[in-house]
Amino acid sequence: MKKLNVLAALLFVAGMATAQTTWNLDKAHTNIQFNVTHMVVSEVNGAFTDFDATVVSKSEDFNGAEVTFTAKTASVNTGNENRDKHLKSDDFFNAEQFPEIKFKGNIVKTGGKYQLKGDFTMRDVTKPVVFDITYGGQIDTGRGVKAGFKFTGKVNRLDYGLKWSNKLATGELAVADEVEVVVKVELNKAK
Repeated sequence: MKKLNVLAALLFVAGMATAQTTWNLDKAHTNIQFNVTHMVVSEVNGAFTDFDATVVSKSEDFNGAEVTFTAKTASVNTGNENRDKHLKSDDFFNAEQFPEIKFKGNIVKTGGKYQLKGDFTMRDVTKPVVFDITYGGQIDTGRGVKAGFKFTGKVNRLDYGLKWSNKLATGELAVADEVEVVVKVELNKAK
């Protein structure tokens, strides 16, 4: 009987060690934005309005959590219909042939600093990326537990085949190669 109790306790502890929590995106309180230098002197920003993500964590502090994310390229919105049409074309996203931008990776905590590391895919080109994370913490709202994050980083659009590169008379690009990505996320703990 004593051996059975010890075995049961070990199985219980092992189960706790491998327990994982799934967190789903609160889309009403999440936004996926990008900023890019335009005409050398200003910035244009945009967002994706159709996206989804899941975070699966084995730890309370999200260290090692698995993150998957997709955004529909046809949902790009910069507040300008003509520019959005151009961004959906083959010069940029080619939304018809490449309907999704994807990310798969992990949250990594080193000391008190968080980063998101993984593979970013756009136009079927996949490259490793690292984004910095500001972790806002968790709160029990009385109707469920929420967690908040802000991810920031940069990608070079040319690395992913977003090839349009008109040059100004000065020789500089009308649209910069480097794109800043800013993602503000609110998650709901699955019940």
